[in-house]
Amino acid sequence: MVSGVDSRLRLQTIVRLRWMAVLGQLAAVLFVWLVMQFPMPVGYCLAFIALSAWVNVALSIRFPARHRFSVWAATALLAYDIVQLSALLYLTGGLQNPFTLLLLAPVTVSAATLPVASTILLGVIAVAAAYVLAFSYWPLPWYQGMRYEMPLPYKLGVLAAVAAGIGFIAFYVWRLAREAELMSHALAATEEILAREQKLHALDGLAAAAAHELGTPLSTIVLVTSELARDLKGTPQAEDVILLRDQASRCREILQKLTRTPGTQDAWYARLTIRELVDEASQAYRNGPVVVTVVAGPDTLASGTGVLEPVVIRRPGMIYGLGNIIENAVDFANSKVEIVARWSQTAVSISVTDDGPGFAPELIETLGEPYVSTRRQTALAGVGKRGGGSKAGGLGLGFFIAKTLLERSGAALSLENRPEPDHGAIVTVTWSRQSFERVDSNVTA
Repeated sequence: MVSGVDSRLRLQTIVRLRWMAVLGQLAAVLFVWLVMQFPMPVGYCLAFIALSAWVNVALSIRFPARHRFSVWAATALLAYDIVQLSALLYLTGGLQNPFTLLLLAPVTVSAATLPVASTILLGVIAVAAAYVLAFSYWPLPWYQGMRYEMPLPYKLGVLAAVAAGIGFIAFYVWRLAREAELMSHALAATEEILAREQKLHALDGLAAAAAHELGTPLSTIVLVTSELARDLKGTPQAEDVILLRDQASRCREILQKLTRTPGTQDAWYARLTIRELVDEASQAYRNGPVVVTVVAGPDTLASGTGVLEPVVIRRPGMIYGLGNIIENAVDFANSKVEIVARWSQTAVSISVTDDGPGFAPELIETLGEPYVSTRRQTALAGVGKRGGGSKAGGLGLGFFIAKTLLERSGAALSLENRPEPDHGAIVTVTWSRQSFERVDSNVTA
């Protein structure tokens, strides 16, 4: 436990929780004492309750509401809550008191906001307090002249229940908090990648602006060089002037392409056949030691219009997602990766198969969640690390991002290992043909 590191527990949160505890404890004590009229050490009980109230007041005065405690300070405050509650239980029957269950509360808060070491420490304190309360306590408030006493086996059973509840609930809350934290980090990484894609799209606007600004001076250069070429005809400088004019004309033509309307600029570029889609996604991985082959064709059961090759609107997210899956296959393949595209009248699928170690069977169901990054005997690290190709030490975010982007395009992903005696992994991406070929409203054909 490092005292210098801030926890996720804010002053506002812990103060509100403690005020709820103070009011609940006060209500319980006054109800038993005034309404049920059971004899009890009410003065001592109110003193411990008042102590918690004063601690809250002191904290509210000393720190701003949004102050985050260090791990050490937060652990100490939750430990105090356990000790204060244990003191009240000691005065009111020990483990026979039904409010013994509240010993779980500080440990649960720690599991959601503090490191594991703090939660374990608080759990040990709570169980130790419950053990002491099983044998040492003042009588449970009861009717005048009567003493209520549960047998020792029952109290030991309550002790066991408290210990089991602390362990189970703390672990459950810790898992939920951990998964939420991982999901938050993974979504942040996804947003960062999408922001990069948006910056690339923004370059289109900058290019159009540059074309507009450069169009006039380039036209002037072409005009002047044409006149110079005519005047210098037959001289050694004529060829250089003609070359300069031709290059200026070429620059002007390139810039004119950037300023054309969408309907005339990218009609051919905005649409891809499924073969072209796979070729573009896999192009960067074809020059390495791993052989990447592409096979594309209609499904054997396809008929009629189903045999026609589907055409998709260019979607950067789809290309990026497929590229990540192909890169991962290349990273883990021993010698070859095979990409097979099939289509029919109702469905389109792309499967990526490698001859590497394959997926660990127990992790196939969880792959695609953030930070799940294990293949059999090696970490699933290559996805999303352009140019890295490392087979160890990844975080598994790449596959999560690729899966998210492909699912946004309407795809479903399935993962499996090749049947024995072959080895390797198979990732299949499947769309309905309608969603694959849909025309986005922001794309002009």
